Amino acid sequence: MNPWLQQLVEQILATSWLEWTAVVLAIGYLVLAAHQSLWCWLAAGISCVIYTQLMFGAKLYMEAGLQVIYVLLAGYGWWQWRYGKAQIDAQQVSALSWRFHVLWCVVLAVLAAALAWTLQTFTDADAVWLDSYTTVYSLFATWLLTRKQFANWWYWLVIDAIYVYLYSSKGFVITGGLYGVYLGLVVYAMWQWRVGAHGASAQEQQCSSSG
Repeated sequence: MNPWLQQLVEQILATSWLEWTAVVLAIGYLVLAAHQSLWCWLAAGISCVIYTQLMFGAKLYMEAGLQVIYVLLAGYGWWQWRYGKAQIDAQQVSALSWRFHVLWCVVLAVLAAALAWTLQTFTDADAVWLDSYTTVYSLFATWLLTRKQFANWWYWLVIDAIYVYLYSSKGFVITGGLYGVYLGLVVYAMWQWRVGAHGASAQEQQCSSSG
């Protein structure tokens, strides 16, 4: 057997049941989110509790902290989709301007750089730059999802591609593979939300014609 393939098989076999559980729930979260199901936030919350433990053990402290905040965001997202403005369909939510995204991308880049420098200087954290940038932008993308902003999926395309490398390099092969699957699921979610938007638009036109 090819040495690389053999190592991959060994790492997969060594994957803990906790990581497998988190992976399954994380996939469920994204599939449910693609269909704008409220239950996506429950799957996300449980998955993130598990990943908090795994990331802390791997000394990815920013990722561990990110998972804790994800749990809180899962609660916030559930409330928003159930009772807040985001309880309506995504196609009915007003899109944010490009100026909003440019401003926040700059602010988040500065914040991530400051976090990376702090971790590199005062802790034994590993992969601090990738860890910090993916953490900061993941929080922003998740917040956009809680508001049912379509732009969240564009951010996730970039973030998930980076996560494939980050997790795989730290030995979390299954989780790295999860983010590879995520890339496909993000494309699916984008298509699903667009289909919903076109369907709603066609229905509105039909109602207008009938009227």
